[in-house]
Amino acid sequence: METDLSKFDIGDYKVGAGKMKVLIWYFFNYYLLNSSFPWPYGIKVSLLRLFGARIGKGLVIKPKVRIKNPWRLSIGDNCWIGESVWIDNLEDVDIGNNVSISQGAMLLTGNHDYTVDAFPYRLGKIHIENGVWIGARSVVCPGVRCKSHSILTVSSVANKELEEFGIYSGNPAIFVRARKFKL
Repeated sequence: METDLSKFDIGDYKVGAGKMKVLIWYFFNYYLLNSSFPWPYGIKVSLLRLFGARIGKGLVIKPKVRIKNPWRLSIGDNCWIGESVWIDNLEDVDIGNNVSISQGAMLLTGNHDYTVDAFPYRLGKIHIENGVWIGARSVVCPGVRCKSHSILTVSSVANKELEEFGIYSGNPAIFVRARKFKL
């Protein structure tokens, strides 16, 4: 048996919006969010909300950010999204309060089932709880929950749940030590 990508189709996947909304979003995503021009945060937040994202107050969203489907995105208060972050949300992404997603990080809700020759989608929601820090150039895989105040260090890959107040590193990311705050 071998992979036959000519058999691939999206199956019963639903993007969650009409074709016109998706088309218009791609235009705005490319020219405003994924732009190198430093558009004001307020414009970006308003645009995301217009397309269905649920966003709290105080979002800092840097240039060159890509968001596939804003209607599948929820972001809490006082979050930072760094330059060149890619939120590839074929499924829902839920981000809590006071979360930092650093430069070049990727949140990937989709993958493919390599055990089937047609290579169908394998999707999973991502939950990032309050106080989490996703390090630069790190990857959060489909179906992963990053629990409260966990850290995924630079260039690491989270393919399993991150426990609260845990610091994780590597590919795949493993527990390194507990996160402790100075008093």
